[in-house]
Amino acid sequence: MKITFTKMHGAGNDFVLIDDRDGSIPWEDHFLMASLATRRIGIGCEGVILVQRSDKADARMRFLNPDGTEVEMCGNGARCAAAFAHGIGACGKALTMETVCGLVDAQVNGSNVCVWMPEPLNKSYAVDIEIDGEPLRGHFISVGVPHFVVPVPNVSALDVETLGRKVRLHPEFAPDGVNVNFVTFRKPNRMTMRAYERGVEAETGASGTGAVACSVVGVETEGLTLPAKVKTSLGFELTIDGDWRHRKCTGLTLTGPVKFVYTGEIDLSALDMGCEVS
Repeated sequence: MKITFTKMHGAGNDFVLIDDRDGSIPWEDHFLMASLATRRIGIGCEGVILVQRSDKADARMRFLNPDGTEVEMCGNGARCAAAFAHGIGACGKALTMETVCGLVDAQVNGSNVCVWMPEPLNKSYAVDIEIDGEPLRGHFISVGVPHFVVPVPNVSALDVETLGRKVRLHPEFAPDGVNVNFVTFRKPNRMTMRAYERGVEAETGASGTGAVACSVVGVETEGLTLPAKVKTSLGFELTIDGDWRHRKCTGLTLTGPVKFVYTGEIDLSALDMGCEVS
């Protein structure tokens, strides 16, 4: 079965996007989807996104991690999905997408896309855990998916792969694990962030939900202001805006660049058999 795909990235997060409005993609085959996302045997990406039909919204965004499992939400993925859905004629520049965590509104403005993010939930600040016998303090918050935000003096000096993996697998966050965001805050409204993402099981080029999580933590614990500017590990900038009333952030938006990198064709049956792709 040959399919066409589009490779995109949102602020350094790279995704494979597929028009699945006819429902023909076997997305429940986790092994096949993981093979598609694997760089040495498939296309390679930090997530596979299917744009499907929806009876609740303009389109449905189905997001699959590189291990083939479905995840509730991806901020930069949603921004790419909005641009892709508009590009294939599924919707206009202003659209609503159905996701596992509910309906998400988006606005496409050329190469800049804004999405309205899920309300931050389950906030638990100043959580202390132990890693290799050493204390580590962070802040737990869910923005569609769970995040553990760890403020550090210099994010560029960290071994994100090693420390992030240990935090992601810590018993405190069992059984589902957690996305880990290391962030350096700079008042009044700037920060630099690096992210270790569950499902990817590695450091990612960016994290949209992570940027929102860090911004909420920055406003509510560090005195930062909105709109906040978040610099990703690859040097792109994301903007987080919203209201901060009654000591909480609401109506949050995530805005930043998206890029169409290339389009191509791949034979899914070749992946399934472990053969070379066409």
